[in-house]
Amino acid sequence: MQDKTELVLKKIDEFVKKQFLPIIGRTKGKLLEQLIKKYNPKLVLEIGTLIGYSTILIARNLKQGKIITIEINPNYIKIAKQHIKESNLKNKVKIIIGDAVEIIPKLKKKFDFIFIDATKEQYLTYLKLLENKIEKGTIIVADNAKIFATEMEDYLNYVRTNKNYKSKFYDFGDDGVEVTIKL
Repeated sequence: MQDKTELVLKKIDEFVKKQFLPIIGRTKGKLLEQLIKKYNPKLVLEIGTLIGYSTILIARNLKQGKIITIEINPNYIKIAKQHIKESNLKNKVKIIIGDAVEIIPKLKKKFDFIFIDATKEQYLTYLKLLENKIEKGTIIVADNAKIFATEMEDYLNYVRTNKNYKSKFYDFGDDGVEVTIKL
């Protein structure tokens, strides 16, 4: 299974070099994979599937968990579905098409890991909509916390100053990731 997923990830790496798409990439992706391995979540929510790169990184590292991923763009969903199928990870992934702001309130389950990589100005909205669906120990990973720090300033201020969260910024040079734990 690893070999197939690795081939698909390499294919996506090559594709995004030709046509810029803001995937998490290998460097930041390693942190995401380490966090999945360390915390061993049972149910992951990803906001922003794009073409499935981070979905695959997460799914391939889940021991017995599942990932629900939300994407608003039907064209990206088609590509993501193909990548996930090629990776033999379909059984670990549920894709929901639509606007996360509308979908999150309808989700009935509790999540123990959340990856946010969608509309930067909406990060705080997503988190607030999720607050009744997360418990102590839930990990929240927010991508692009350096390159889009201005657009997500309200989110960053919230997780860094709210007594219900412990947050840490990981700097990767040109960009960064904010990792937050619900206390």
